[in-house]
Amino acid sequence: SGHAEESAVGYRAEAIELAIDRGIDFLVSDQNANGSWGSATRTKGLNIYAPVPGAHDAFRGAVTSMVISALIESGDADSPGAAADSLADAQTFLLEELPTVRRATTDAIYNVWTHMLALRALADWYPRADPEMQLQLVELINQQIGRLIRYESVDGGWGYYDFRYGTQQPSSSSISFVNATGLISLHEVREIPGVEIPDRLVKRAIAATNRQRKPDHTYLYGEYLKTRPMRGVNRPGGSLARSQACNAALRMWGDDTVTDEVLEEWLIRLRDRNGWLDIGRKRPIPHEAWFQVAGYFYFYGHYYAGRCIEILPSEERPFYQELLADLILPLQEKDGSWWDYPLYDYHQPYGTAYAIMTLVRCRDESTIEK
Repeated sequence: SGHAEESAVGYRAEAIELAIDRGIDFLVSDQNANGSWGSATRTKGLNIYAPVPGAHDAFRGAVTSMVISALIESGDADSPGAAADSLADAQTFLLEELPTVRRATTDAIYNVWTHMLALRALADWYPRADPEMQLQLVELINQQIGRLIRYESVDGGWGYYDFRYGTQQPSSSSISFVNATGLISLHEVREIPGVEIPDRLVKRAIAATNRQRKPDHTYLYGEYLKTRPMRGVNRPGGSLARSQACNAALRMWGDDTVTDEVLEEWLIRLRDRNGWLDIGRKRPIPHEAWFQVAGYFYFYGHYYAGRCIEILPSEERPFYQELLADLILPLQEKDGSWWDYPLYDYHQPYGTAYAIMTLVRCRDESTIEK
């Protein structure tokens, strides 16, 4: 049985590398001429509300940031070739376009995703840059943190809609998984020299997330649902993806109530109850599946499961890495992409970027140590 186990591990490692390579090839071939990914095309009968041009500037900035992270983290852009060229074009786009991304309208604040995901891309880019470029990146990082301060919810944390009053500082309550994304992105850049993160911003986002945490580490979709804690979306089946992100975020910022056991319990739940997420995958109407799951929860949640695995002690990781790889590998499309929700023309690049970054965290231990 030892040999069988060893060959299964070897086979899985090979499958992971092949899948990552195919995903990178897809991304390289799918890149826009200006270095970005995604567009406002491939519309359908039902489209996500996205006022032009601001919402699409935000979508494109966010997705391009994700792909930059995937290209760097995969290692495919480390040597000269198509992936390295693709990365260089994407970085040029990001430097030029990122400072221009703003709220589209008073009610559509998708730009918070751009600021958060750009911080992660800039954190990945920083160690690869020369000293002169590093100074430019620090300036850009601080600018994006400034945007997160500007678009912070009045109650702390962040949301991506403001259907209340449309005030200068968003009046809507925060959304748990947006808070988690922001907190993790801020954590990634916190040790870069010259980066300034206000304590108040972090503390208010943590407090807003904790107000949405239930005793079993299920998290409400948003604080506006606090009077309906047992609504489907706020129950464990609806929180499968959010719990991975929120648990990781709180733990990274020093919350010792999110123990290794909590992380492991939710990784097991992700496996055992994966059907609830999977049934929502590729459905065109948001939240139409059981537990009000939307398709775009899928690869998001699995990526943050990878972040939870990184937090665990190294000897605990292999079991969960195998668990996660076995969920992601079978879902790759014939063209090398992954996608979970039809979102104009952004879904394949974002799904593929998330899946690649998830599989990177399922690699053999020696390659994921930081």
